[in-house]
Amino acid sequence: MPISMPAIDPATLQRRQEIVAALRRIVPDGVIDDAASMAAYESDGLTAYRQLPMVVVLPETTVQVSAILRFCSASNVKIVPRGAGTSLSGGALPLADGVLLGMARFNRVLEVDYANRCAAVQPGVTNLAITREVEGRGFYYAPDPSSQIACSIGGNVAENSGGVHCLKYGLTTNNVLGVEIVLIDGEVIRLGGRQLEPRGLDLLGVVVGSEGLLGVVTEVIVRILPKPELARALLVGFPDVESGGKCVADIIAAGIIPAGMEMMDRFAIHAAEAFVHAGYPLDVEALLIVELDGPGAECDHLIERVAELARANGSTTLSMSNSEQERLAMWAGRKAAFPAAGRISPDYYCMDGTIPRRRLPDVLRRMYELSVHHGLRVANVFHAGDGNLHPLILYDANKPGELESAEEFGNDILRMCVEVGGVLTGEHGVGVEKRDLMPVMFNETDLKQQQRVKCAFDPASLMNPGKVFPTLHRCAELGRMHVHRGQVAHPDLPRF
Repeated sequence: MPISMPAIDPATLQRRQEIVAALRRIVPDGVIDDAASMAAYESDGLTAYRQLPMVVVLPETTVQVSAILRFCSASNVKIVPRGAGTSLSGGALPLADGVLLGMARFNRVLEVDYANRCAAVQPGVTNLAITREVEGRGFYYAPDPSSQIACSIGGNVAENSGGVHCLKYGLTTNNVLGVEIVLIDGEVIRLGGRQLEPRGLDLLGVVVGSEGLLGVVTEVIVRILPKPELARALLVGFPDVESGGKCVADIIAAGIIPAGMEMMDRFAIHAAEAFVHAGYPLDVEALLIVELDGPGAECDHLIERVAELARANGSTTLSMSNSEQERLAMWAGRKAAFPAAGRISPDYYCMDGTIPRRRLPDVLRRMYELSVHHGLRVANVFHAGDGNLHPLILYDANKPGELESAEEFGNDILRMCVEVGGVLTGEHGVGVEKRDLMPVMFNETDLKQQQRVKCAFDPASLMNPGKVFPTLHRCAELGRMHVHRGQVAHPDLPRF
C-alpha cells in the first residue's frame, strides 16, 4: 500500500513547499520529499517510535551544511541531524515539522597522519572503516560498538559510543582529538586539534555526547593506535551470575585492566550459540569473555593470572585462545548477541544503563524478578568491566500491550540503575527513550543548567528539539547566556 503524507492545511503546505524549494537551491541533487522515499528515515534503531520527517536533505559539503543551517535559523525551521540511523535511543527520530539532515554522503577518510597517530575523517565514515583504512600499517581505531560495521563516526561522536574494548581504551570522547562543527546560524568552527590536550575551555568535551543538540559535526579527528603485539582471550563459564560478577571484581581489584571484559547470561548464551555456533558452553549460567593484550610476555602472564582468579571463583569451564582465529571466534557470539535475540523474538528492546560493578549480582537478580513481574523474557549481555548493562527485553509488538509492558520494564531497570548508584545511559544516549526519566537522575537545577549550555549554542532550540530534556524551557526563561562567537572561534585556538 503506498505511503502518503498526512493531510495538512493550505498554509502549512505552502510553507513546506517553500522550505523544500529553498533546500533544493542549496543541494539540487540531495532533497527527498515524497513519503515513500522518506519512509527509510522514519525511525532509527529504536524502531518502536516512527515519524515521517517534513523533508530529508542530504548535503555532501560543509558549505552546504552551513547554508542549510543558516536557512533553518533564519526561517525558524527545526532540524534533526542523522548519521547511519543505528541509534538505539531515538536520537535521530524525525519531526513532522522539521528537516532531517542526513550525513551519509560525508563518507571519506580525508587524511591519515601516522606521525601524529590520528586520522581526519568525515562523519559518515563507518566505525570499522577507520580500522580498515589504517590496519595495513599496523594501526586501528579502538572504540568498537557492536554495530561498528554500520554505525558512523559522526553518530559515535553524538552518543559518545563505547564498545567491548572501552574498558582499557576509553569511549569515543577519549579517542577524538578534534571536530569541525557547524552551528545553527551557519558558522563553522573547529574545536581541538591533533594534540592530546588542546588549550582553553573543553568545548570538545561538551560536543562529544551532545546528541545533535548543539550543531552538526562535519569532520572528526580521531586517535589511531598501534595494534598490540598480541591479544588473547579467555572464555569462562560459571554456575551462577554471582560467581561471574565476583570474578570481574577480583580481576579489577588485582590491578589487571583487560582490553575487554564482557558477560552474558544463560538466555543470551543459548541465543548467540544457536546463531553463530561460536562453541559456547550451554551448561553454564554466566559466560565471561576476558581479553588481554600487549607485549607477548605480559599478555601470557596476565591471562594465566586471570585464569587463576576464575578458578578461585568456581568457574566450571575455561578455555584460552591460542590463535587469532580462536580469539575472534570467542567474540563472535558476543558481537552478534543483538541479532541473535532477533531470531527468537519478533521484537526486542535494547536497554542501556550503567551500575557500580559490585552491584552486578544484585541488579541481575532484581532484573529477573522484574522479568516475572512484567511477564516478558530478558537476555543480558553487558560490558562487565565498567558495569554497562545491555538487557534485551523480548516482546511482540503485534500483541496488544506488550510494547507498553516492555517500556515499563525498561524504565524499571533504568530507575534501579540510578537507585544503586549508576546512571541512565552508558553509551546509547538519552534521545527520546530516556528523556522522561532524566528527573530520576537530575534535579530541576541540574536540568536547567544543562539547558543553559544548549541555549549558548542554539538560542531558538531548533537543533534536534524534543530530545534529552523532559521539559524544554525557553532560553529567556533560563537567563540566557550570551556567548560571543568570536570567543568560541578565537584565532589562537588550535587548528587541524
